[in-house]
Amino acid sequence: MSSHELRASAMPNAAQPLSPQAAWQQLHRSASDRYRSGGRFAWNFARGKLGGDPLFRSLLESGAVPPRARVLDIGCGQGLLASLLAASDALAASNQWPTAWAAPPTHTRYTGIDLMARDIARAKQALAASPLQPTLICGDMCATPFEPCDVVVLLDVLHYVDIPAQDEVLASVRSALAPRGRLVLRVGDRSQPWRFLASQWIDRIVVSIRRRRVGFTWGRTLEQWRAALQAHGFAVQALPMSRGTPFANVLLRCELSEAAR
Repeated sequence: MSSHELRASAMPNAAQPLSPQAAWQQLHRSASDRYRSGGRFAWNFARGKLGGDPLFRSLLESGAVPPRARVLDIGCGQGLLASLLAASDALAASNQWPTAWAAPPTHTRYTGIDLMARDIARAKQALAASPLQPTLICGDMCATPFEPCDVVVLLDVLHYVDIPAQDEVLASVRSALAPRGRLVLRVGDRSQPWRFLASQWIDRIVVSIRRRRVGFTWGRTLEQWRAALQAHGFAVQALPMSRGTPFANVLLRCELSEAAR
């Protein structure tokens, strides 16, 4: 054995990129475990939501949040996306990020807004020691000023307000976004009535578990969502986001069009 081979054999094995499935299992565990200190409900909710909702893994695989982005998460709940971004930073730093995925969302700056004080309290407790150091605000999305950002995430939240209020939120998002900004929006497609209804009932159950009362909700068809977003200067890519579920969920990846920049 040569001296070079002897030195190489004495060195510890360098970390290698994980397979996508192994990486997701590690990210899911790491992001969920931050909530253990918040009690059984916070931890079980994190495990169930991150593990059962295909959206979170999709965000990482597709590169929806680029490195060093200023992220605004409207309707952030207990901060699951922030916890997942912190876990992604750690996995990327260990050189284990899957090569099949887009670039990891490292060194992001995160702001989360939610109306529910309990959820914001859970988020602050879980993420207090996180290197991400997120900003977490208890506030109404229709009244809270949005700071300048690169990516806005709006997941399953706009239907809680009426159509004029939805348009006002979208206008505020458009004003806050940087010239090459991106909006990631998940909505229910009302043109699929039975699947849309299933989405609404499950949503009500989840929200009631989180101890919030829900009144009337306002939906749109996919084409109505597309038209509304285009009116605010967005080019819209619609991606199905109901894999493994009976729901009518659609992920809208919205980029500011050239004319709107």
